[in-house]
Amino acid sequence: MTRLAGDGTRVAVAMTIGSIVSVQCGAALSTTIFDSVGPFGTVLLRTAFGALLLLLFVRGDLAAMRGRPIGDVILFGVALAGVTLCFFAALDRLPLGVAVTLEFVGPLGVAVLGSRRRRDLLWVALAAAGIVLLSGGAGGEAIDGVGVALALAAGGFWGLYIIQSARVGSNHPGLGGVALAGAISTLIVAPFGIAQGGVELLAPHNLAVGLAVGFLASSVPFVLELEALRRLPRAVFGVLMSLEPAVAATIGFIALSQDLSATEVIAIGLVVCASAGALRSAGTPAPRDAEP
Repeated sequence: MTRLAGDGTRVAVAMTIGSIVSVQCGAALSTTIFDSVGPFGTVLLRTAFGALLLLLFVRGDLAAMRGRPIGDVILFGVALAGVTLCFFAALDRLPLGVAVTLEFVGPLGVAVLGSRRRRDLLWVALAAAGIVLLSGGAGGEAIDGVGVALALAAGGFWGLYIIQSARVGSNHPGLGGVALAGAISTLIVAPFGIAQGGVELLAPHNLAVGLAVGFLASSVPFVLELEALRRLPRAVFGVLMSLEPAVAATIGFIALSQDLSATEVIAIGLVVCASAGALRSAGTPAPRDAEP
């Protein structure tokens, strides 16, 4: 039994890491159509395809939601739209690893606010030091200020997303709430995406990339994380997810030739350590729990 449990844990860890890699590969792939449809057009393609793939499999769960209040689902959709719009706009101005690191202040903030331990002030201090370095303070190299603001805004929406994810999961059985939130998110981002992407959104190449991004950054991670959470405590899952900034920086370097300075590497390391410590301490829900 012990060996079987250990095997299950290893599989869950592999699934979680696979999910992280898949998300960041999708993010890296998305940048290849920025010049054609812009970051908002890319968001629309990713969100639309991700929601469509999910809706195809949860029609029964959607029917079960009839008559239930959906205010929490609407706010969930708003949070999902906000985090994707702000993050992709930041990704147009910042290296992938830097954007993901700054965005991770959302899960970190939720973790710290959900804890009463004084030692969590250490995690706040570490994260703050990392953000100051990334933003060009304390002798660090200056980076795009608008990009920093957008990435931090994405982090704020991510924090709201985490809170609403837990509420929707508690109030609505199955995956109907998540699928409906994805559809609402698509409606919100549509005006921005259409205005920026125009007719280029219908180009076969852009549609193909959008479908691949929706698959890599939404469908695959959702399945892997759902299975991983059945085998791992949420706190452990959260610590594994804190590796995401480092994975993003690595994929940005390999796939996009985005070099990082020594200061940026140190800053990312500080945020990773802070996130791992806070998530482990507070035992918060996973950052992207039930993301479509």
